[in-house]
Amino acid sequence: MKKIIGVILSALLFGLVAGGMMVGVNYIAQERNIYSILRDSGVENPEAMLSSPSVMPETEKSTQASENTVTASSQGSEKTVAEVAKEAMPSVVAITNMMRYQQNGFSIFGEVQKETELPASGSGVIVGQNDTELLIATNNHVIQDSNSLTVSFIDESTANAQVKGTDATVDLALVSVKLSDISPETREKIKAIKVGSSDDMEVGDPVVAIGNALGYGQSVTSGIISAKNRDVQTKEGVSKGLIQTDAAINPGNSGGALLNMQGELIGINVAKYADTDVEGMGYSIPSSAAEGILSSLSNLTTRDKVPEGEQGVLGVQVKDIDAQTAESFAMPKGIYIFKVLEDTGAENSAIQERDIITKLDGQGVYTTADLKSLLSKYRAGEEVRLTLMRQDGSGKYNEMEVKVVLGKASALSGNTGNNGNAPSQNGGQGNQNTPEETEPSTENGNGSTGEENPFKSFQDFFNEYKR
Repeated sequence: MKKIIGVILSALLFGLVAGGMMVGVNYIAQERNIYSILRDSGVENPEAMLSSPSVMPETEKSTQASENTVTASSQGSEKTVAEVAKEAMPSVVAITNMMRYQQNGFSIFGEVQKETELPASGSGVIVGQNDTELLIATNNHVIQDSNSLTVSFIDESTANAQVKGTDATVDLALVSVKLSDISPETREKIKAIKVGSSDDMEVGDPVVAIGNALGYGQSVTSGIISAKNRDVQTKEGVSKGLIQTDAAINPGNSGGALLNMQGELIGINVAKYADTDVEGMGYSIPSSAAEGILSSLSNLTTRDKVPEGEQGVLGVQVKDIDAQTAESFAMPKGIYIFKVLEDTGAENSAIQERDIITKLDGQGVYTTADLKSLLSKYRAGEEVRLTLMRQDGSGKYNEMEVKVVLGKASALSGNTGNNGNAPSQNGGQGNQNTPEETEPSTENGNGSTGEENPFKSFQDFFNEYKR
């Protein structure tokens, strides 16, 4: 019995000694391997370094702290919807447009026309200022046909505004408010929006929309980028390259801000798809497309409307080429010149019949109404730049720019006063659905003599055009 116990104890002792030796050997081998690695890395005294009990825990803490910093930085780059809204609200304004509204009716004396004013609501985004003005971006359809414009800021104070420049071809406008008309208290509460890159946005990225929905004041909606580079058919033609979002865009949101989650402006809200079978399809003009146009408009001089008798004219008769007509006859959309008039005082020899006007002083125009609205702010004798599309010998249209000195409206005889500039009859809150276009205008163009249009039908017009 004693021998058996002795053998067992000897075996246990041998096992303990052998195990301890193996652990020691492994530890020494691992330590020497660490020493070797550290020496190869240029550490002069790895033994002293590893002998400090605080080194490894601090290294682990440092690594963990670094990971925490990266995580916090990543999370901090995007804000919550509430944070984005709070930061952007001082940059978003409400715009009230007193629109001219012409109503046709009948009386015992026959047909009568009555012109009244109706308020329409839209939105705008503060994008900068110059020495004397605050500059606000919005949609062209928000401010068109206006008799007066009023802007409301975040503190509910208001100021009168003027249209600084427009580009009807992309439905953008720049509105200015005199800094002298804004109180110091309000100026401390408002700020220009930071513009981001719409090109960097991807489908699925979250966005926030802010605007004056239904004219009730600023409201916030959120969603995602549903699609990019959408071409959307509107009543004025095809709007190209828009951002599609499922963030609610309601009447009155036109001209408002579409923001990324850093609070940067990546779009100007322009329209929604309205149909009983459609849900959540809103559209915005990308900041990448709007920024250059707004920058160009900001360089224009803000003009007041000139008394009618002093307004300048181009001295031409024109016809609108709408989107459908342009597509049917392979023509650029714009304002077709079918007659250059004499004896208006306009120095317009650089214009040719069959030219198509697309811009005046860099401001895009589609219709006679657009052109007349711009020219109403120019006096006779002023020089303007016209951007034209002109055919070469092969039938190809080329863009060119010419200068015209405006003539006098008073030099025109028999002017009917009807220049195709009748106001829209669909007031509403800065309507997302732009006024329905009529057929290409056969009314008198700017500088018209009031003569009857020589083309009795569109087919006659284009038969003449093709000759």
